[in-house]
Amino acid sequence: MKNKYISKRYWKDKSTPMGKVDELAKQFNDVIDLSLGDPDLITHDIIIDNSMRDAKLGYTKYTDFRGDPELREEITKFYKEEYGLTIKDEEIFVTASGCLAMYLVLEAILDDGDEVIVQTPYFTPYPQQVELARGIPVPLNTYENEDFQIDTDRLEKLITERTKAIIVNSPNNPTGSTLTPKTIEGIRDIAVKYDLIVISDDIYTSFCYEEPFIPIICTDGMKERTIIINSFSKNFTMTGWRIGNIIAPDYIIKVIQQINENVVFTAPSISQRGAIYALRNRKEVQKPIIEEYKKRVFYSADRINGIPNMSVLSPKGTFYLFVNIKRTGLSSAEASDALLKEAHVLTIPGIAFGECGEGYIRLACTVGIEKLKEAFDRIEKMEIFHKSGEDKLWKTLS
Repeated sequence: MKNKYISKRYWKDKSTPMGKVDELAKQFNDVIDLSLGDPDLITHDIIIDNSMRDAKLGYTKYTDFRGDPELREEITKFYKEEYGLTIKDEEIFVTASGCLAMYLVLEAILDDGDEVIVQTPYFTPYPQQVELARGIPVPLNTYENEDFQIDTDRLEKLITERTKAIIVNSPNNPTGSTLTPKTIEGIRDIAVKYDLIVISDDIYTSFCYEEPFIPIICTDGMKERTIIINSFSKNFTMTGWRIGNIIAPDYIIKVIQQINENVVFTAPSISQRGAIYALRNRKEVQKPIIEEYKKRVFYSADRINGIPNMSVLSPKGTFYLFVNIKRTGLSSAEASDALLKEAHVLTIPGIAFGECGEGYIRLACTVGIEKLKEAFDRIEKMEIFHKSGEDKLWKTLS
C-alpha cells in the first residue's frame, strides 16, 4: 500500500494466502476449515482451572524480565527429564509466543545483510521475520521424493561469507516430515565446519508418529551453537495464550532481554502460569491430544490416497498433511480455490510455504473425524480429482 505516511518498506504488498483465510472462510456458511493450525480442541481444564485460581491469588502483575522463575524451573526440569539435557536458568527466556521468539532471536544475532538459510517449505512468516531483522532469507528446498529431508550437499552450496544461521523445523510445518538422525548429524557437521548458528523451531515435538523427538541441541557439538524456539500453542493446544520460550547461550539471552523490554516488556503473567501447569501435568494433558491428532492425520492420509490425482506421504509428525495435487494440472492456488468454491473446504496453497511448495496444498487436521469425513466426501466428487492434467492443458490450447 503506497502512502506517504507508511514506511516505504511496506509499500509492496507482502500478504500471503495464509493471511487471507479469514475472509475466504466467510464466503460460504458451510465451510469446513482445514487451513490454519488452530484446533477445535480447547486447553485442558488442569491448565485453565489452575491459571484462573492463580489470577485470583494475585498473579496479574509483570513477571521477572526473563519470565516467571517457576516456569523457568519447569523448563529446566522438562529438558532434564525428557532428554537428560542440562539447561541453565540463565539460558532460558520466556516470550509472548513462538513467533515473537523467532523475531527476537533474529534481531539479536543478525547484522544488516546477514544471510539465514531457511528449510523450505517453511512456516510462512520466516522470510519476513528475517527481513524485519534486516537479514536476507535464503531458501533451502526440500522435496517429496527425498522425504523432505535436508540435503546437506545443497545446504553447503548455499553458504557464503555472509551466512549467519540455519533455520530448521522438525516435525515440519507444512510437510509433516521429521529430520532423521543422519540428516541432523549432517547439519551438525556443516554448522561446525562453517561456525554457524542453528535455530531449531521445536513447535510440534509432541507429534512424532514414528520415532520419539530428540532435540538437535542434544547432538555432539551443538549445545553452544543451537537456539531453540519453543511454543505451548500446539503441544498443549494453547494457541490463544501466546506463550513460548527460547533456549540459547546466556550471552544471547541477555541481548534478547534488552530487545524484549522495548517490545512487550514481559510475557503475560497468566499465560506463564498456564505454561507451568502444562509442563507439570504434560503426561496427563498431552496423551489425549496426541492420540486424537494421530487418528485424524492417518484417517485423512488414507482418504487422500484413495482419491485420484491426490497423494500424500505417510504421516510422520505434526497434524498437517502436504498433499500432492500435481496430477490435476492446476497450480496450488488454483486447486485451493477450486476446493473452496466447489467443495467448500478451505486449505492453504503450497506456494504460501515457498516456491518448492508449488503443486501441493496443506491440510490442517484441526477438526474431528466426522468433519474430516464430510470434507473428503465432498472432495472426492470434484471433477479435478478425476480428470488428468492433460485434459486441462487440452482445453487451454483449444
